[in-house]
Amino acid sequence: MSRIKEVWKEIQDDNVFNGAAALAYYLMLAIFPMAIFLLSLLPYLPIPNLEQAIMDLMHQILPQNAAELFQGIVEDVTSQKRGGILTFGILFTIWSAASGMYAIMQQLNITYDVIEERPFWKVRGTAILLLLIFAILVIGAFTLVILGGVIQDQISKIFGSNQVVLFSFAGLRWIIIALFLALGFACIYYFGPDVEQKFRFITPGSVIGVILLVVASLGFRFYIENFGNYSATYGSIGAVIILMLWLYIAGLVILIGSEINATAEQHAPHSKSRGQKRQPR
Repeated sequence: MSRIKEVWKEIQDDNVFNGAAALAYYLMLAIFPMAIFLLSLLPYLPIPNLEQAIMDLMHQILPQNAAELFQGIVEDVTSQKRGGILTFGILFTIWSAASGMYAIMQQLNITYDVIEERPFWKVRGTAILLLLIFAILVIGAFTLVILGGVIQDQISKIFGSNQVVLFSFAGLRWIIIALFLALGFACIYYFGPDVEQKFRFITPGSVIGVILLVVASLGFRFYIENFGNYSATYGSIGAVIILMLWLYIAGLVILIGSEINATAEQHAPHSKSRGQKRQPR
């Protein structure tokens, strides 16, 4: 219980709720260039029914209005190969999309109580590296999920519509997403703050972060679809408001997970304290 109180105190001291609002703003600016960059790569992959698979996952994770906001982009970009985006526009797109990662890195420094001292080129390079890692994770997750769907269809043809098999593959899809999400959290927490630390795939912050993000996303989606009719109140801009709120939740989860990791590391034997970048030799 004392650790929970300590984490809550650090959340208040570091203004995590304000930090999450700042992250939501920067992520909103970065998410569409990031989506265009990722979706421009996907048509080059020999994956059948790719567009439908992407939209199915988005409708499962995001609220309906927010998912529909992406639908036009998905349909337009995945309908044909766009070499121009992958050549002349790639540098601008990557730079714009990396601004969201850059904002996350600055907020993580606040949770560790450190000042950014890495050179500008290294900080921006790390943000772009994190963006590319996420691109690989997203493409890998889509590939495995779609491959699982193909295997499921083949098994259904052989053994019929067995509910146990269908339920198992549905569970496998979410396990794959959770594992790739956990790896994404691990990379952010390792490369993001300007502190020296070991890479760990499983940390208290990443585990709790994945759980919170999935539960919060599903809970927020349930609330929007059953109680919060933003479209009726705000019209077409309601989808943007919903996406901003979802990004705020995502930013809040990332920062809370970082606070949990920083607190856990502070109490680990032979570890550095908050505000200390390197472990004592």
